[in-house]
Amino acid sequence: MIVQALQQEFEHEVTSTRKLLQAVPAKDINFKPSPICWTMGELAQHIATIYYWYVGTLTRDVYDMATDHLERGDPADIQATLALFEQNVEKARAALQTVTEEKLQALWTMKIGEQTVLGPMPRGIVSRGFLFNHIYHHRGEMMTYLRSTGNVVPGIYGPTYEDDLARRNASN
Repeated sequence: MIVQALQQEFEHEVTSTRKLLQAVPAKDINFKPSPICWTMGELAQHIATIYYWYVGTLTRDVYDMATDHLERGDPADIQATLALFEQNVEKARAALQTVTEEKLQALWTMKIGEQTVLGPMPRGIVSRGFLFNHIYHHRGEMMTYLRSTGNVVPGIYGPTYEDDLARRNASN
């Protein structure tokens, strides 16, 4: 039951993430709200990369980020990031299909070389926090980036402010 719910949520949220990444304009790809923040392109690429992490999280008991290399391309190329996103979604979808209720209870650990950075903890908890919620967090950041540059934020969970404003203006 939990596995089926995760799979359904994954599919629903992939559509929302795709809409958001498709809204990233090339003209603002180097925008960053402060010196310590990522550029819009780097943030978009990070969101696309999280989908790659589903594989290591869902198929390995110990995921060593130091030994797992992903060719990401240029973060200033939104088309390359969209392609990366689609490739990683397919890998994530396949990994998610291997999950069982029992695997969600199994302990999972993330390392970078010899350093443990997350866990050990049940894979189901990691799936929610490190994968699903992590994406949602960064999507919220991306919405702020888009609004800060005067771009339209696509509706994800219903109409956006811009949608409501356009509807009000059309009725006047």
